[in-house]
Amino acid sequence: MPLPVPTVPEGVDPAWLPDEAFRPLGTRRVLVRGSGPLVETVHGEVAAACARFGGRVERDASPEPYDLLLELTGDDGGEAFTCERRAGLTTVTATGAPGLLYGLFHVVRRGPAAFAEDHGLQCHRPGLALRMLDHWDNVAVHPVMGQVERGYAGGSLFWDDGRARGDLARIRAYARLLAACGINAVSVNNVNVHAVEARLLTDRIDEVAALADAFRPYGVRTHLSVTFAAPMVLGGLPTADPLDASVRAWWAAAAERVYAAVPDFGGFVVKADSEGQPGPFGYGRSHADGANALAAALAPHGGTVCWRAFVYDHRQDWRDRTTDRARAAHDQFAPLDGEFADNVLLQVKHGPMDFQVREPVSPVLGALPRTRLAVEVQATQEYTGQQRHVCWLGPMWSEALRFGHEGPAGPVVGQRASALVAVANTGDDPFWTGHPLAQANLYTVGRLGWQPDAEPAELLDEWLALTFPAAPRRLADGLRAVLSGSWRTYEKYTAPLGVGFMVQPGHHYGPNVDGYEYSPWGTYHFADRDGVGVDRSAATGTGYAAQYPEPWARVYESLDTCPDELLLFFHHVPYGHVLRDGRTVIQHLYDTRFEGVAEAAEAAEVWASLAPLVDGARHRRVAERYEEQLRGAREWCDQVNSYFLRKSGVPDERGRRIY
Repeated sequence: MPLPVPTVPEGVDPAWLPDEAFRPLGTRRVLVRGSGPLVETVHGEVAAACARFGGRVERDASPEPYDLLLELTGDDGGEAFTCERRAGLTTVTATGAPGLLYGLFHVVRRGPAAFAEDHGLQCHRPGLALRMLDHWDNVAVHPVMGQVERGYAGGSLFWDDGRARGDLARIRAYARLLAACGINAVSVNNVNVHAVEARLLTDRIDEVAALADAFRPYGVRTHLSVTFAAPMVLGGLPTADPLDASVRAWWAAAAERVYAAVPDFGGFVVKADSEGQPGPFGYGRSHADGANALAAALAPHGGTVCWRAFVYDHRQDWRDRTTDRARAAHDQFAPLDGEFADNVLLQVKHGPMDFQVREPVSPVLGALPRTRLAVEVQATQEYTGQQRHVCWLGPMWSEALRFGHEGPAGPVVGQRASALVAVANTGDDPFWTGHPLAQANLYTVGRLGWQPDAEPAELLDEWLALTFPAAPRRLADGLRAVLSGSWRTYEKYTAPLGVGFMVQPGHHYGPNVDGYEYSPWGTYHFADRDGVGVDRSAATGTGYAAQYPEPWARVYESLDTCPDELLLFFHHVPYGHVLRDGRTVIQHLYDTRFEGVAEAAEAAEVWASLAPLVDGARHRRVAERYEEQLRGAREWCDQVNSYFLRKSGVPDERGRRIY
């Protein structure tokens, strides 16, 4: 029997899978061959589309001609598939059931083009094996962090009133959305593991199993964030030393119980020795020692440890300019290359700091050739507008994945890595991501995980075509216009030329130029009367630039070659320093603030003009967000410009009003 397609609860947006997106599939004659649970998911999708639009689906054999053949030819569990169009027949074949599922969504994504011109055999396989969302969800509402830490789309999809949600209909619909864009794993709780969440590993594993049951029909595996101190917190042991035999035995027994409840469990996500979380340092052990202890427990079951490399001194003395938070991950992990077990993924933020609007690509991603790496990005827009501002991050992520540490001719990040992990931007909001247009970020994460070298603009067009399948050209053009340049617009009115953290402490929303300047967090811009920026050169600064191999160490070291967009990340320069476009740093700062406000206002006007073409609820929600974005952009502009006018004493050469 075909598996019924999950029903999106009433009032919840179908996102990039509205019924209309399936019309080109649902009007055809389709043959589905193969067996197994995921094949039944494929059959169910096709049957629902055909029932809706008048097509026909058969199973396994029939003499009549077909428009589409979806065939599973093996059972290797792989995700690859082939697609061919010949003599009026589109054929999708796979040797693993997940591949057939992805092949189906490939056909849906292509729409009418999937049944148009003939083409030869095309092979499709994911560039990165693991494509995961980390949900920073708390089981119980945290007094400071709330239900979802850094969550801007309502409460948790998984947890309610301290327990797993009883009605899993929306989670099944969510699994379908994720599979359609290529995501194959989720971690269902916060990396900051509190006492309640810790118990998901043991006496509350049945709740995790229920969630896993909801995700499984769409090939999405469930992972858990665990506390390194679990043997003490949950097992009553006197130690969590990763080299202690009793500790290793405890982890092995815990893994056995987890896999008994969730046979396809994906593994553990671990934040250790970071921002107060416990870790191996407390026992004089290395990160490799800690990760490998958990990896040994998971290895017999095929599980993976995602060990986060976000480790730094968060009790810095702001007076000490020799300390540099940006250096921390490389200093700690590069010497451990080759020491991690094969089922450990070192999860590295794409930049060295913390998901700022502009950072260099982390040198760690090129420094451990014998270690499996996961690139971590943040779909939830903690520092990029918190889903109150339009900020499509596809171009930023693409730049990171295409970056070659050994130069443009060398292997790029997307080729070196084994996984792409994103901090999730979804919640129980009717539009999933709070801001309807922020759905584009989630879709893009999945598709970049599948194809790291994809052109972001093409992925944006895919999302537009799926989300608004019957949209007139004017709507598509308008949406493309407001989204495609939104990251650079946000950068223009916020932090300039690679400096960051000019935000309100704690919640990180809105401008506060000195908000973290004298804090212990190591997030400084060092603006004074003469200049601004952080000297990270090897010659006179913290030496961070030297963590890169050539040619980048040389490029970043020199003022003559450092890219302007990263200038203040690597160098402290006078306000009169001349950029490549002929403007001084201070004038660039003034100009781009005003430009950012103007671009935000223009985008809001474009959106307003699209009202007749968009359903009312969606248009109202986005219009409200644009109103807040424009207010916020003006506040950023005024505060940043006023701050630097008062610091530098240099007036705007164009005479615009600065307070």
